[in-house]
Parts: sequence; C-alpha cells; structure tokens
Amino acid sequence: MIPVLTGIIGGMVCGTISGLTPGIHANMIAAFLLGFSPIILPYLGPEGMAAILIATLITHSFLEIIPATFLGVPDDGTALSVLPAHSLTMDGKGEEAVRISALGCLWGVIFAIPLALGALWFIPLLQTPIDILTGSLLILIMGIVIVRSESTGWLCALFLVSGLLGMFAFRFDYLSWNTLGAGNILMPLLTGLFGLPFLLTASEGRIPRQHYSGMEISTHTIIRSTLPGTFAGLVVGWLPGLSTASANTLVSGFIPYDEGRRNYLTAMGASTLANAIIGIAVFIAIGRMRNGVMTAFSGFDTPPVLFLLTIAAIVALGAYGITLGCAGLAQSLSGLNSSHLNTGVAVSLIIICGILTGLFGLIILILATAIGMIPELLVISRVPCMGVVTIPVILYSFGIRVI
Repeated sequence: MIPVLTGIIGGMVCGTISGLTPGIHANMIAAFLLGFSPIILPYLGPEGMAAILIATLITHSFLEIIPATFLGVPDDGTALSVLPAHSLTMDGKGEEAVRISALGCLWGVIFAIPLALGALWFIPLLQTPIDILTGSLLILIMGIVIVRSESTGWLCALFLVSGLLGMFAFRFDYLSWNTLGAGNILMPLLTGLFGLPFLLTASEGRIPRQHYSGMEISTHTIIRSTLPGTFAGLVVGWLPGLSTASANTLVSGFIPYDEGRRNYLTAMGASTLANAIIGIAVFIAIGRMRNGVMTAFSGFDTPPVLFLLTIAAIVALGAYGITLGCAGLAQSLSGLNSSHLNTGVAVSLIIICGILTGLFGLIILILATAIGMIPELLVISRVPCMGVVTIPVILYSFGIRVI
C-alpha cells in the first residue's frame, strides 16, 4: 500500500511540474522515469511504478490548460484551447476558464472509465479491420478538417509540409541526443509547431486584472458538453496517429471554439482525459502504446486494468483539487508584464530542447517553428500541423516505410 501511495504522490508532483511548464510533456517525464526504473522499481514494485506513471499522465492532463490560459502557450493537446481560454483571461476571467476545463476533465474521467472497461471486450474484435482502414480513416478525418476551413489550400499545404518535416525528423532521429533517457525528437517538433510561434507573436502588454465571480455556465450544460468531448477523446485515443489536438478538432465540429468558449473548454477537458483513459484500455487489450506513458509500461509487469483505472480515478480527484488551487492564484498574475514572461519562457524552451536533443534537435526546432509561424501569420488553424505525426502513420498503414 505504501509503495502505491508513494507512486501516486510522486506522479502527481511530476504531472504538476510537466503540466505547468510549457514544452515539458508527460511523455518526457515518463521516459525520464523509465530511464531510472532500475533504481525506482526495487523500491516501488510494479504497482508503485504503475501508480507514478498513471498519476503523472492524469495530473498533467488536468494542469496543461493553465499555461494555455494565462500565458497563451499550449502544447499539442491544448493548441485550440488558446483562443477561448486566453481570451477569457484577457476579459479578466482566467480562473473561470481553468475551473470550467477542470470540471470537463473530471466528467471526462467519470464517463470514460466505464467505457474503457467495455472497450476491453470490443477493441480486440475490431482492431484488425481498424488496422486495415486506419490510413483511410486518418485521411478522411483530416480531409474533413481541411475542407471545412475557409483556407483549404493553405491548410492542405501546411498539412503536407508538416508531414514532410515529421518524416525527416523520425527518419534521422538517431542524430539527436538522448540526455538522461529523456530526449525525444517529438519535443522540438511540438515545441516549434505549437509553442514558440505563440510566444514569438504574442502581443506586448500586461495581463488584465483577474477576478472570479462564479461560472457563467450551468451544470446541465457542462455535462451535455462533455459528451461530444468524451466521444472524440475515445475515438482519437483508439486510432493511431491522432492526438488530443485532433480530438479537439472533432469537438469543434460540434461546438465552435470561437463562439461557445465555455462549452468548448468543457468538451476539450473531457476529450483530453478520455484520450488518456482509453489509452490504458488499448494497451491492456491489444498491447498498443498510444503515448509515452504506456510505452513506459512495457518495461515491467503491468498490474490489472481495474487497479490502473482505480488509480486514475483517485488521482483525477486530487488533480482536480490542485488545478482549482492553481486557478485561485490567478489574481497574482494581474498586471504581470506578459512580454517579459513570454521571452523568458521562449528562451527556456530553446535551452531545454538543446540540452535534451542536441544540435539536431535545435535544427528540427528551427524548422518546426518556421512552419508553426504560418498559421500565426495567416490567421488560420494550426491543427494540420499534426500532419507531422499523422502522415508518417498514414504511409506506414499503407505499407510505405518512411521511418
């Protein structure tokens, strides 16, 4: 019992750090922990090790909305949330935005856990035809995203160029460093595509005075908004090659993120956590690793699925409390010089990428940032930037090896 509690607490600490730090992903923390597993595993055992990994993933998924809300700095999973969340911050309602997202996350866990248990039965039955159709399904989903936009040509070009960069980066990944077992070429790719462009183009000024006077959304609306979010998270969490950003794109088909800001944030939170929960079921059912945390599970004996989902539920409650606590500090950000803050975060991200991935990682970071600047300059969606992962997966599903 003590090793499990230690793992939960340790994972929540790791998830809090990664969730609040722009550019640091739960996958990177998981890789770091796996690198030190020969030291950690004898003390925590498989159950404690599983607890620390699950707690890191769930806590990170709750807290990653905070940098997107107050700093306008997302990772790939919160890219589309920047517009509604950060705009609420500019209205002085950043705390409300975080609280709404946290509620969506919590309801996403409540809905996703029983669905994940059911998925243990039907995923093995349907996986073979899904594998055959994966490439076609990915093309269909991204095609719908691109065609629905007002800048179809630019988004198509952005999707293809991002895919070319992904193929190049994954093909020569061996040229990057692997500092302390934590280096991963995805870090400079995602930081360049989804992080630095926001920092480099963010408007100067000070964060408006923040105040919280309750949530302007009813409980009924919150629950109703979590349903499409949970569905999108489950679908994307099952299909390879798509990310939380893709789930949020599907959500935007039901709830426009530039109109129903609060509804969209609720649905986005649900999709993020549903994605994480279904990833556990997919790993247990067919051994597929949908994120870095599940990859780390392959390094030791995996505990039963009920144990993993129970840990996820317990951690979700704790992470919800931590998120609300962080949201309550919003007033302390009032009047903060955002330009100085953005510069500091940007420099930190570049240094971290250099330390963890070396010269090749910095080259990838530069190329990814150049591509990531296109949506900022043209004011178009950056979702097609996920072609960096999706296109290599599509080609692989068609038997074309590019990695």
